[in-house]
Amino acid sequence: MADGSKARIGVIGGSGVYEIDGLSDTRWIESTSPYGTPSDALLHGRLDEVELVFLPRHGRGHCHSPTSINYRANIDVLKRAGVTDIISLSACGSFRDELAPGTFVLVDQFIDRTFAREKSFFGPGLVAHVSMAHPVCARLGDALEGVASEIGIGAVRNGTYLAMEGPQFSTLAESNLYRTWGCDVIGMTNMPEAKLAREAEMCYATVAMVTDYDCWHPDHVNVEVTDVIRVLTENADRARELVKTVAGRLHHRPLACPHGCDRALDAALITQPEARDPAMMRQLSAVAGRVLAVP
Repeated sequence: MADGSKARIGVIGGSGVYEIDGLSDTRWIESTSPYGTPSDALLHGRLDEVELVFLPRHGRGHCHSPTSINYRANIDVLKRAGVTDIISLSACGSFRDELAPGTFVLVDQFIDRTFAREKSFFGPGLVAHVSMAHPVCARLGDALEGVASEIGIGAVRNGTYLAMEGPQFSTLAESNLYRTWGCDVIGMTNMPEAKLAREAEMCYATVAMVTDYDCWHPDHVNVEVTDVIRVLTENADRARELVKTVAGRLHHRPLACPHGCDRALDAALITQPEARDPAMMRQLSAVAGRVLAVP
């Protein structure tokens, strides 16, 4: 396409998502980051003409808790791998009767209640403030919504995701509070992932797969891990089909994201050039290389 470029799609999620029929030229590649060790190696592959890069968020075998995941390293290595667009797949609880287990929610807003995680690539020596008013790329959301409808997946658009610290599930009081805030689903992993993707100027979208009703529902009092795993397993086939189909739709992307995701740092850097820490600039070479003259 004369007015676009080829995308490289990054997928963050559970290991079952990566077993896609037709995925070829697969290889696991160890990656390094100045922010530490990512959750796992990256699985590179091709689906027809589309280049895909998969990252097991919790590591193969589910070794990392939501708090111990190195979100900065994960986003940094995906950026270094040339990923342009991220599809995040994650389990979640539901705060709405109509969002029953098995429903896919295409999230467009987040409330971040995490407190024990590094949430920014920037800090002392180089300060930046990116806008998070619209944290999800609508172009990716449109593609996911269209494909979900075509292949018969029950997907709901425009959900608000409450990110909790975990690893424990909510108390009943918390669950009821979050419902009064207008939240639709609750999970433990999409923050600060979405914030860091925005700082890295990468288009990002979340597919939250409902596994339970949290603990507010009178007919579903407690969240049990066995029930979550059962629904996740049932969702795996549909998640793979969604990724496989939407990847083809995202193969060609606009030279500039119409929603500005790839230019998020244009007005974000506040530290004056002469005051910027050279070591931090080098650390940011992948994430912010577009706007930094790294020595």
